[in-house]
Amino acid sequence: MATLSTHVLDTAAGRPASGIPVTLLDASGRSLADGVTDGDGRIGSLGGELETGDYRLRFGVDGPFYPEVVVAFRVAADEHHHVPLLLSPFGYSTYRGS
Repeated sequence: MATLSTHVLDTAAGRPASGIPVTLLDASGRSLADGVTDGDGRIGSLGGELETGDYRLRFGVDGPFYPEVVVAFRVAADEHHHVPLLLSPFGYSTYRGS
């Protein structure tokens, strides 16, 4: 089974974004797990073991423009998946991390 972690960096402040609520959703929008980023902006494990399929991470960033950021991704292999979020007040980006 696959596993999942995430990391949020505040690129405007140049530091990790702690205290960000994150929800893992399945393809139908059903909530599977919740977490909050730690002092290093990380959630080391979210959702336990994941099956192959499509998922979404909903980050409750509560920013001046984006109240939340939703990142859709696909689990296609039994390996660790790391989905980081680089955040600024008026933009964000993401990528598949390691």
